[in-house]
Amino acid sequence: MVSSVALRPPLRMPRLRALAGLMGPAFVVAVAYVDPGNFATNMAGGAGYGYLLLWVIVAASLMAMFIQYLSAKLGIATGQNLPQLCREHYSRPATAMLWVQAELVTMATDLAEFVGAAVALNLLFGIPLLPAAGITAVVSFGILLLAPLRRRRFESVIVGLLAIILLGFLYQTLQVGPLTGAGAGLVPGFAGTDSVLLATGMLGATVMPHVIYLHSALSRRHGDIAERRRALRSTRVDIGVALGVAGLVNVSMLVVAAGALHGTAAPAESLEDMHGSLGALLGPGAALAFALALLASGLAASSVGTMSGQVVMEGFLRRRIPLTLRRLVTMVPALAILATGVDPTRALVLSQVVLSFGIPFALVPLVLLSRRRAVMGTFVNRRATTVAGAVIALLVSGLNVFLLARTLMG
Repeated sequence: MVSSVALRPPLRMPRLRALAGLMGPAFVVAVAYVDPGNFATNMAGGAGYGYLLLWVIVAASLMAMFIQYLSAKLGIATGQNLPQLCREHYSRPATAMLWVQAELVTMATDLAEFVGAAVALNLLFGIPLLPAAGITAVVSFGILLLAPLRRRRFESVIVGLLAIILLGFLYQTLQVGPLTGAGAGLVPGFAGTDSVLLATGMLGATVMPHVIYLHSALSRRHGDIAERRRALRSTRVDIGVALGVAGLVNVSMLVVAAGALHGTAAPAESLEDMHGSLGALLGPGAALAFALALLASGLAASSVGTMSGQVVMEGFLRRRIPLTLRRLVTMVPALAILATGVDPTRALVLSQVVLSFGIPFALVPLVLLSRRRAVMGTFVNRRATTVAGAVIALLVSGLNVFLLARTLMG
């Protein structure tokens, strides 16, 4: 008798392989949501206010999923990325302005990632910041060499670095112990003006403009309608899993700081302070996990930032330069700032201000273009999707204007 198992047609495996082949871009994008800037902001929130602002991270993660979905949908529907569509549908002066601010955003991104990785190398091996930044450049060069010819291998490296970040913070969370009172942090609330300002920074700095450009490029498809609909379905899974992991890491950052540092006299004003305080309160293993996660974050996010810059230049200007040359150009400002002896944490704050300035210039065109049937065809946004996108764009942009004004006045 032939077993029932043998009679089952192997229909599932090809579908699973096809789904796996379409997944990956969101994991590359997710790295930007756990970059060194998030370390400083989220852990400051936990150290200063305990679990109070946990709801901000959850809300920000949901917004990020929606925005990255719109970006990926744009690439799938049109076969073009956001910068290309901006060049096609907007005037030349507007396109030039969008390109200039996007390049500034890319340089600010590089600054944050270089600072984070350099600080991590300093914490791990005692290497001075400037030589540590040079080592970061060399390693990120190596990662980028995988991108043009071996995209799947590049994605695997990025996913591996993301896993290091996740495991590092899960380990620290386990060292903290029972998370008593964490559930109360899911209820929206504040504790004075300073907590409102910090929440604004946590929410406003979550959406990264450079990966809005990048995701639309990584998700491009040129098949028929049915094939693109399948790609869109798998993209929802990709985004849900990848940004879900990023959200879990961000929650872990705040939880670790809240459980270990809140209510103590341990210093938590800088990344170096947090590393030392975690080591003193949770043990050397927690300090090591923090430093390794910070290093993985800086290296991965730096490589992704360079890829984003390539998409920006090629889309807005129709010009392409080698990734390695672009890496050299964009890292110069970061190395110059570190060479002047600027406080690393201060440099991180300044980079986040520049990134905040660039968010509306990516979000608003994304919402406006994805609502046009002439651009999207059958994939055009429903009215509810457009309204949700507009509300999020206005909210995030408004918060970042507020954050920018307060930072400059402070």
